[in-house]
Amino acid sequence: MSLIERIEGELKAARLARDEDRRDALSLVLNSLQAAQKELQRPLSDDEELQVLQRERKRRLEAAEAFRAGGREEQADDEEYELEILEEFMPEPFSEDEIEEIIDDVISEVGATNIRDMGRVMAGVMHQVSGRADGSVVSQLVKEKLA
Repeated sequence: MSLIERIEGELKAARLARDEDRRDALSLVLNSLQAAQKELQRPLSDDEELQVLQRERKRRLEAAEAFRAGGREEQADDEEYELEILEEFMPEPFSEDEIEEIIDDVISEVGATNIRDMGRVMAGVMHQVSGRADGSVVSQLVKEKLA
């Protein structure tokens, strides 16, 4: 079953349960996936679906932060609720230890010895952790390892 089909099923259940908040959040996620699919004019691959979810996740985090900075707590809470719903459909993120293990493997593979090799290390690591780790966290860990 594709991610879109799963979300459509969840959306139907939310409508039947008259859970308006969940329904609205699921509709937003579904619309993003369908828009990406329409843009590509073909069904999305698993990686492409994950990229859409990551993009939406980032938008929700930034919006919640902006609303909080502007003193609009209710809107920030709404964004965070949408984020919770969105994360139900994302794969389990890697722990910091798992990320460090992957970084160590890539460092030994590419023979990285200093910070100038960071680009090659990041490319290898991000390919392996795509969708399951935040790029800024990975970047920080790679800098610490290469420093």
